[in-house]
Amino acid sequence: MNKEQHPLKPFLPKGAKYLILGSFPPPKARWCMEFFYPNWTNDFWRIWGYIAKGDKNYFAVPDEKRFDREKIELFCCDYGIALYDTAEEVVRLKNNASDNFLQIVRPTNIAALLEQLPECRSIIATGQKSAETLQASIGCEALPVGGCVDTEYAGRKIKVWRMPSSSRAYPRPVEWKAEYYKKILE
Repeated sequence: MNKEQHPLKPFLPKGAKYLILGSFPPPKARWCMEFFYPNWTNDFWRIWGYIAKGDKNYFAVPDEKRFDREKIELFCCDYGIALYDTAEEVVRLKNNASDNFLQIVRPTNIAALLEQLPECRSIIATGQKSAETLQASIGCEALPVGGCVDTEYAGRKIKVWRMPSSSRAYPRPVEWKAEYYKKILE
């Protein structure tokens, strides 16, 4: 089994108030851009397009099966959203993007990320695998889907959220998922 190192650096814009953590990027063959949630079939950027602009295709490049990274980065900076994943190193038990077959070898040092995000007071896990890994890493109580818990971690009070998976393997409409995700901004 081959270990994979995380292929991206954390996206940590100055003044970020939210740290959104997935589990780990899909294999590069599934990428449509060099950024977080790069899989065209993942609904993450459709969810945020729907929340921010009322248009689930807002971040899609017209007539292409890819997302507009520049537009996404500007959005994240404007909304104070930092991005990374809960795993730094993994083994794929099957050669796919499924979290069910992802073995985490080395979790992300969440405290080190927060040191670089002094204004961050919310951490958001996007799915079951990232929520379980985050919970184990920071020692908070179990996270309900679509809900949050208040905890103290790395010397600050943090609200920890567990969102539904943005994967199409979790078969709910974008609009349904967006109702949960928009709660973190309220």
